[in-house]
Amino acid sequence: MKYFKYSIHRSGIIAIAIVFNLIPMKANADADFQRWITDFYGTATQNGIQRSVYDQAFDGITTPDSEVLRKARYQPEFISKIWDYLDARVNPLSIRNGRHMANLHAPELAAIEQKFGVDKFILLAIWSVESSYGAVLERTDRLHYVPRALATLAYADDRRKKFARSQLIAALQILQSGDISTKQLMGSWAGAMGHTQFIPTSYLAYAVDMDRNGSRDIWNSIPDALATAANLLKKNGWRTDETWGYEVKSPVNGMDYEDATKTLAEWEKLGFLRASGGSFPQSEKRAELKFMSDAKAPAFLMMRNFFVLKRYNNSDFYALSVGLLADRLAGQASLIQPWPRPAGSLNADDKFELQAELKKRGYYNGEIDGNLGKESRRAIQQFQENSGLAVDGMPTQTVLDVLRNSR
Repeated sequence: MKYFKYSIHRSGIIAIAIVFNLIPMKANADADFQRWITDFYGTATQNGIQRSVYDQAFDGITTPDSEVLRKARYQPEFISKIWDYLDARVNPLSIRNGRHMANLHAPELAAIEQKFGVDKFILLAIWSVESSYGAVLERTDRLHYVPRALATLAYADDRRKKFARSQLIAALQILQSGDISTKQLMGSWAGAMGHTQFIPTSYLAYAVDMDRNGSRDIWNSIPDALATAANLLKKNGWRTDETWGYEVKSPVNGMDYEDATKTLAEWEKLGFLRASGGSFPQSEKRAELKFMSDAKAPAFLMMRNFFVLKRYNNSDFYALSVGLLADRLAGQASLIQPWPRPAGSLNADDKFELQAELKKRGYYNGEIDGNLGKESRRAIQQFQENSGLAVDGMPTQTVLDVLRNSR
């Protein structure tokens, strides 16, 4: 479970500010860092960590992880509307891979669903959003040794010091339990670990040995990782056989009721109707109204399970992406109402098509994943230049139309 999350604003915009030089770099860093590790043993032993475990955890660690400091110090600023956020997570690739994983791990998913009462498609969606069904773990160049990463933050980052110290103790407790070796205790720069990206304290609270091999291994055991996610949801109040929410058509004055909570029957009387048609099942259940953008966007009546998903990552955008992806993996249709995208912008399917067309013509050599990052933008610029278009690298309907017409 991730600790650092996006900041979600009422405007429906995600913003992460650029942070410069907020982490003081200390002189004589190597000696100071080694002294910090020596001194921190006192805190570790107070929390039951054995000397042999502590020495093993920091064997050969003499310097802070400079890449952790770089990532902590500088987080690129970006602005993302809800439709762009969803496009990156609910798209043809995540759906295709998720259905493949559903078939590949059908027995394990069925057993987890039966034991914890959590929908298997919700678990698949979390797995996708957190680690692209484990693909993130294969990028070893982007992983960090968790004790070193957390010690680096506790030593050098005043803003994250308290968090990092508590997570480091938890990471050492994980090592002491014997669930994972030091060699395999890898994660993100902030300590998120395994297929389902749990921070150490959350691992200790929820980790499950689903495959019954004697260790709770969310790094290498898919059953353990998915069962751990299911356990978190169950212990936070997941309701079996209840959906996460409903897409609804809003009356003209719908935004007057935003964030209000009523029964589904009461919402229906106010003119909030299911976008797919029909009545609400369990109309006595209560739901909260949410608009993720503005009055022109789809509205949603969120049930209890939506807010349980936010215990995994406290973001409306995150919980919605998991819910929508789970629905698609279960065979349900996509959203019925369109997002109010700017004129000329691309939807998720368009983004995949754009990359595919650029790749056919030799402009793009990366993965066709709908993620229009630096390589895609560079390819767009080259195509624009060669096609007599304005060169700005922007993925627009105009660029896609020209590609289509030049087949």
